[in-house]
Amino acid sequence: MSDPEGLAAWLRLTLIPGIGGETQRKLLAAFGLPEAIFSAGHLAARAVVGSRAEPLFDFDPSEAVDRSIAWASQPGQHIITLADATYPKTLLEIPDPPSVLYVRGNLALLQHKGLAMVGSRNATPQGLQTAEGFAKALAAKGFCIISGLALGIDAAAHRGALVAGGATIAVIGTGADRLYPARNRELALAIAEHGAIISEFPLGTPAIASNFPRRNRIISGLSRGVLVVEAAPESGSLITARLAAEQGREVFAIPGSIHSPVARGCHKLIKQGAKLVETAQDVLDELGSFADPEDLPEEASATEENSILDALGHDPCSLDDLAERTGFAADQLLGELLTLELSGQVATLPGNRYQRLS
Repeated sequence: MSDPEGLAAWLRLTLIPGIGGETQRKLLAAFGLPEAIFSAGHLAARAVVGSRAEPLFDFDPSEAVDRSIAWASQPGQHIITLADATYPKTLLEIPDPPSVLYVRGNLALLQHKGLAMVGSRNATPQGLQTAEGFAKALAAKGFCIISGLALGIDAAAHRGALVAGGATIAVIGTGADRLYPARNRELALAIAEHGAIISEFPLGTPAIASNFPRRNRIISGLSRGVLVVEAAPESGSLITARLAAEQGREVFAIPGSIHSPVARGCHKLIKQGAKLVETAQDVLDELGSFADPEDLPEEASATEENSILDALGHDPCSLDDLAERTGFAADQLLGELLTLELSGQVATLPGNRYQRLS
């Protein structure tokens, strides 16, 4: 925000304890900009929100306001408000948009066409591989992959987008000046450099359990659809899926084994009407119109994938034979083959063999 005084008033409104989002929106609807709220005075504000107006004139958050403005003056760090042209248009569509967003990284990504990918923190190895493969394939088709920087599926989705050279946004439940969880520190720094990290919470906010379900409405709100990869029946990912449906977003779910606890949440969503997803094309069939050709990044692994397709030829091939033909390690091959399978170019056959389809 270019107006320091205007930004200071927005920060004052949102940094006063006891003035939550609902109260902020009522006051803004009644008075317009935050400066007008404070100029109107105590009695006028009380007439709109009753006793909830008391902290507005009893608490002085000047120190936190100054610290926030100083933070936003640093390169790559921004604070945007509901009144800014850079505020995400998709969040304006939801009933409870945050009044202020703290952003680290590329501000332009907040207007990008987004797909949320969420799932279990205790994901299976196959789930992690699936999430990364889907993220690579969909980021390569122009979608910004949005998730919550949590361990498990979230982290795999962010990694997949970065590997594809695509866009990714992490919506976090702490202050934007904190990197949580610590195990994802390097990933968070990579997202801040090549994507964006956003938070509605004031700087310095620690990891408070109640903040993480709250931020889920932003993950779904920024997106045109939410893809759930693995989830237990009571998973927080199902909260994100429910919010997405309430916001008019598409909901997708990847099925799994009937014996897997982290598949049951996805099966529950499918029973409730979520689209069953087996390949990236299933998502593109619903949301493909949101990906413009000019948005498409160059896939970082395009050369490797082409060489694998060439090595496959047109007859079924085992993983061992393919490793010998390409010189790639088995782990690398499995990741690339999953991406090719998700994009509909390769099929997996019985006996750990692969068949080129195109």
